[in-house]
Amino acid sequence: MSASRKYINRDLSWIEFNRRVLEEAEDPTTPLLERLHFLSIVTSNLDEFVSVRVAGLKDQLKAGYNKPDFTGYTPQGLTKRLAKRIVRMVRDQYKTYRELMRALAKEGVVFVKWPDLNDGQKEELAAYFHQIVYPVLTPMAVDSSRPFPLLHSKELYLAVVLRPDLTDVKQEDRTYCAIVQVPSILPRTVPVPGRKGTRKQSFILLEDLIKEQIGQLFSGYATEAVHAFRVTRNSDLALNEEGAEDLLAEIEKELRRRRRGFPVRLEIEKGMHEDARELLMEELQLSDPIDDIHEIDGPLDLSFLSRFAGSLPNADHLRYPRYEPKYPLEFEESDDMLSAVRERDVLVYHPYESFEAVNDFISEAAADPDVLAIKMTLYRVNAHSVLVQALTKAAESGKQVTVVVELKARFDEERNIAWARQLEKAGCHVVYGLVGLKTHAKITLVVRRENGVLRRYVHVGTGNYNESTARLYTDAGLFTCRPDIGEDASALFNEMTGYSTPHNWRSFAVAPSGLKPKLFELIDREIAFAREGKPARIVAKVNSLSNQSMIDKLYEASAAGVRIELIVRGVCCLRPGVPGLSENIRVISIVDRFLEHSRILAVANGGNEEVFISSADWMTRNLSRRVELMCPVYDPGLKKMLINLLELILRDNVKARELKAGGGYERVAAKEGEPPLRSQFAAANLWLWKKAAAAEET
Repeated sequence: MSASRKYINRDLSWIEFNRRVLEEAEDPTTPLLERLHFLSIVTSNLDEFVSVRVAGLKDQLKAGYNKPDFTGYTPQGLTKRLAKRIVRMVRDQYKTYRELMRALAKEGVVFVKWPDLNDGQKEELAAYFHQIVYPVLTPMAVDSSRPFPLLHSKELYLAVVLRPDLTDVKQEDRTYCAIVQVPSILPRTVPVPGRKGTRKQSFILLEDLIKEQIGQLFSGYATEAVHAFRVTRNSDLALNEEGAEDLLAEIEKELRRRRRGFPVRLEIEKGMHEDARELLMEELQLSDPIDDIHEIDGPLDLSFLSRFAGSLPNADHLRYPRYEPKYPLEFEESDDMLSAVRERDVLVYHPYESFEAVNDFISEAAADPDVLAIKMTLYRVNAHSVLVQALTKAAESGKQVTVVVELKARFDEERNIAWARQLEKAGCHVVYGLVGLKTHAKITLVVRRENGVLRRYVHVGTGNYNESTARLYTDAGLFTCRPDIGEDASALFNEMTGYSTPHNWRSFAVAPSGLKPKLFELIDREIAFAREGKPARIVAKVNSLSNQSMIDKLYEASAAGVRIELIVRGVCCLRPGVPGLSENIRVISIVDRFLEHSRILAVANGGNEEVFISSADWMTRNLSRRVELMCPVYDPGLKKMLINLLELILRDNVKARELKAGGGYERVAAKEGEPPLRSQFAAANLWLWKKAAAAEET
């Protein structure tokens, strides 16, 4: 096998992942409104992919770079191939959209066009337009005295083609173009007043309403055509961290530049007027009508479907049954969380167990007079964060509060800047991480005075400190006060906030210098055990696997006889099941109700199993360009629980897809006589496992 054929291209693998998300929208066994939600996610995923990955490839082409990557693709060849696959995916997405609209209509929910309305409905919607919509619209003419406006990335616009009112014979018979932004501050779906005698819920899209009333913005002109369009710009930040005197100010400057990033994609409504199309191509400097322009047969930007599906009243029968996370058993039975952690380590698995435990841990520490210091990393935080409020109160009460805020968390930069300023104002020590590295580790350290000595309490997680996403993502969090982990936590914060030489870690493995060597050490140990005929197995759950040297190390382990089972939700560049290369490697992906986000590693270790949780995926950026953390789970009961969880996922025969050597995925089907097992639904009983384990100990 040629060197390049040993690997699957990262971007093509990502397309396969988004295809799996689309399959959930296509699946008739998925509740109808959840299918709309998955369809929305396909759009959001694709937007980010185009604005970052495709934009990066076009950057390379502009710079004349055309060397193949380790998978054998040049930027030019990959760009062409991605364009074809994206067009195919969007076509299938809108085919699914039309199917879902028909299914919604059967449930009494319809999207209507203006001609479908009766006079009374038109009158009421016209009044809504005049009172609510019209005041926030701004028509932007394009002519010699008024230059082409700045079009914001991923916002919806209308291109309006006009002709002068020819009652004045002196006016020239020619077309004029104007642009109107569809205001994102207003709901995209507008309820239509019901007809008498019907229970149907009808909606009209905001852009369709504006189209019908557009003449009010252009008196003296006749409207020849109105079509929607949308621009996607390069959204990657190009930071000069070494030369920046103030990183926060530098990022704010780059965010302003992002608004003017070069256009990567233009989405236009099918049948757009040729004058408007030519104007947009010229002004946005788009030369390739095949790769750069996507003609859409349906509403642009289906991401609105997620909010619509979530807000539709009286429709719970079209959604997944509501799931309420359980408060962790270990903390429910104790009034003092810190005393519970002193007794034993506690592992919480979201979203089945409530993120309130993390909020309460920080809030309790903030209010405890014996707590002297709280240190924490923040990567992505929800809008109304309890944690930020607790840290603010802790600092105002005189505690030493240190927060490492990652300003470069993509698409959350502005929110994190706001949090950083709020925390600084309250008296927290705010650090923006290390130059050239993103701080992606998820860790909190609480230092408490107890009987004349200091004790460290630590929370290490696989996901962000974000209570909103904790209801939607699967993530693990470990609470512990083990001295070796506490010592490592202190050393890690010292490295992030001060000048410290690399620490001799007792428990942690920390990127960028120590995580990859530690992983290689663990894999080498499994190789040695395999050669000795002892139990040798690796089970890893990550979001992405794309680092070449990590893949090569796994190939080496496979060749030595180590059994390797990988649960990789998204990108996977490893090619499994190839004779002589990877026949001992199996890769599955789970796409289901919750986003699989936890990173867990279990190694057989000759029969003495070890388990780790981590913030890091096995990508080059995580292993060499970020501050990442991997922490061992020492408690035997917690190790067993995580191993059981991994085994449960590996047995999934409802939502699991297996990666084949050719790069495609196939659904894992139940064997004859085997009952269906949906791992996310089975894992919802996690708290029962804990209850049973506690009863067994008693």
